[in-house]
Amino acid sequence: MTNTTCSRFKSGFVKTATGLVAAVAVLASTQALAAWVPTKPVEFVVPAGTGGGADQMARLLQGIIIKHKLMKEPMIVVNKAGGAGAEGFLEVKEAKGDPHKIIITLSNLFTTPLATGVPFNWKDMTPVAMLALDQFVLWTNAEAPYKTAKEYLDAVKAAGPNKMKMGGTGSKQEDQILTVGLEKATGTKFIYIPFKGGGEVAVQLVGKHINSSVNNPIEAVAQWRAGKLRALCVFDDQRMPYKTKVTDTQSWNDIPTCKEAGVPSDYVMLRGIFMPAGVTPDQLAFYVDLFKKIRETQDWKDYMEKGAFNQSFMTGAEFTKWLTQAEASHRTLMKDAGFLAK
Repeated sequence: MTNTTCSRFKSGFVKTATGLVAAVAVLASTQALAAWVPTKPVEFVVPAGTGGGADQMARLLQGIIIKHKLMKEPMIVVNKAGGAGAEGFLEVKEAKGDPHKIIITLSNLFTTPLATGVPFNWKDMTPVAMLALDQFVLWTNAEAPYKTAKEYLDAVKAAGPNKMKMGGTGSKQEDQILTVGLEKATGTKFIYIPFKGGGEVAVQLVGKHINSSVNNPIEAVAQWRAGKLRALCVFDDQRMPYKTKVTDTQSWNDIPTCKEAGVPSDYVMLRGIFMPAGVTPDQLAFYVDLFKKIRETQDWKDYMEKGAFNQSFMTGAEFTKWLTQAEASHRTLMKDAGFLAK
């Protein structure tokens, strides 16, 4: 081989090798940029029955995803209500590493395992995002003489223990836990009467079969708008921001916080999204981004105002810290009430 041929060979080899290195670098860069996306239908678990708040929100999210083409693969809503939601939570716990399964949670994320002893904890899943917090309002019949929360609770205290009836959805769940917290904060004692859903609670209050309720805004808005119920206070640190009139005289923003009304008690309910444990950062990032996109749509904003939600949004370490504190708070409330599983 001549020196010229050798030189040409070396030059060609270097060029080829350089080209291969460049090609590999481009491929690696492309793979890094190609974030994970679902490759088959995503199962969206609702740990509650059809028609309730969690189910309504899940189906709204499903509809927004379809309308705005936010995913190529379909999202299928599946209700797993058994054992106060334990059925749904256990299914996600057992689906470790499966990125094609997500779940929407209420505060039964905490109350169900604490009350039933079912072998599940929120740490068995991967937190994705807090979508919102659902408010609770103290309601009375509009014909009752009480104009403020303080007036009503003074009357409850004056009547004596177990004389006034508080209606709520379910037993050892959010409504009853909130009632126990209210009793603890004010020195009152209600007869708590559980019903199947917030709609039934509102009807019972209109009919004067109970003295008050702690329904979510969306569960009693029709009766409030019709002048049948009176909203005394909202159990949150700040007033609801929605200033459009709902009744002839009031917007959600006109309802004082319970603390403003002299009632030192607050309680909000989680509306959050989780994945199974063991998913990759890319898989988690896809869903965080998906729900951020959903929050920017007008459909979501309209739903938030209609239901008077607290639009707090959290992901990552901030959400994990909130979950840790919320679990501790629920444990204390449920222990005080005697609701913890034996």
